[in-house]
Amino acid sequence: MDITDIVVEEFIEVDVDERIGKVRSIFESENPRGVIVTDDGEYAGVIGESELVKSRIEHDTKASVLMKPAPRIEEHEDVRETARLLIEGDVRIAPVYAGEKLIGIVTTDTILKAVLDNLDVLTVEQVYTRDPLTVTDQSHIGQAINRLRENGVSRLPVTNDAGKLTGILTTHDIVEFVVRDNERQEKGDRSGDADRMLDLPVYNLSTSPVLTVTPETSVKTAVEKMLDNDISGLVVTPEGEDVVDGVITKTDVLRALTFTEESQMDVQITNVDLLDTIDRGEITDSIARVVDKYQQMDVHHAHVRFHEHKEKLRGTPLIQSQIRLRTSHGQVAGSGEGYGADHAFHVALDKLERNVLEMKGVNADEKYRGQLLRKLGEL
Repeated sequence: MDITDIVVEEFIEVDVDERIGKVRSIFESENPRGVIVTDDGEYAGVIGESELVKSRIEHDTKASVLMKPAPRIEEHEDVRETARLLIEGDVRIAPVYAGEKLIGIVTTDTILKAVLDNLDVLTVEQVYTRDPLTVTDQSHIGQAINRLRENGVSRLPVTNDAGKLTGILTTHDIVEFVVRDNERQEKGDRSGDADRMLDLPVYNLSTSPVLTVTPETSVKTAVEKMLDNDISGLVVTPEGEDVVDGVITKTDVLRALTFTEESQMDVQITNVDLLDTIDRGEITDSIARVVDKYQQMDVHHAHVRFHEHKEKLRGTPLIQSQIRLRTSHGQVAGSGEGYGADHAFHVALDKLERNVLEMKGVNADEKYRGQLLRKLGEL
């Protein structure tokens, strides 16, 4: 299946020199499917809602500061490959071209709607993210914003002191608050000062009650719930309990569409542009060497995510690397930080191997050979 029939022609174009204040107003008033940024008429990048969560970005800042590069998609590209390109670019929208002509955009939502009927072969348990980052309802909004930005996530389940789920805080909640705050200030009402906003408790902005699903829920049902409520993720809770077991997002489902069965492990990489002295082949081989030590563990999918921090050492940025494997024995992950993607990845890889050892309860044995990836379903 290609994307010809799911291209969205309704999108907004802004110039790289457009004011962020106007872009924020667009999100508030028009709720666009996507914003394409151009430079002298040529495609330059995209701006998503998460990029607007920058508490200190002034209204007069240019759009070019917040735009993200997104891959150009050809109009007849395969849906699975398009999903992979969106994930690796860490974006939810991308421009679609017919030759050199921009004809529209493709989004996470349009892809999921196109494959919705096929998603009943999967359960939430097969694709969701366990043990997500959370925040307490008494934490400050400033702390929550830092956690969102530093970890590159878009939502935080909110819990009380007893660890019970009480709400959800998303980038959308914060964007809406910031836009309203800026509108008040433009009208001369200083009561909405941004510094005060950062000191507010999280419960002031979080959404409650929280929409949830259980691990046994079909992915189709979960996606329908997200689409019907115009949200990007759901909190996963055990049946009859109000504790956080995990989170399932549209990106998790999109990633499941890329699962393959090949002779070589297919590793999904998010923010592939941060790779420096390491490449995809070395990443795949390194993970395979860890997996190959444990014959009894089948790996369904491997995902590696890189996130860049502002800190640098002699010009090399501090990178966070996260490796997550979905296996026949559940999920296992490793994370670490280092200066440069190569260093960060190998720190995370060491942690991954220790966690695999702990999960399996066995010592590494070189005589074993790992299993090939198995696809989760015919989509």
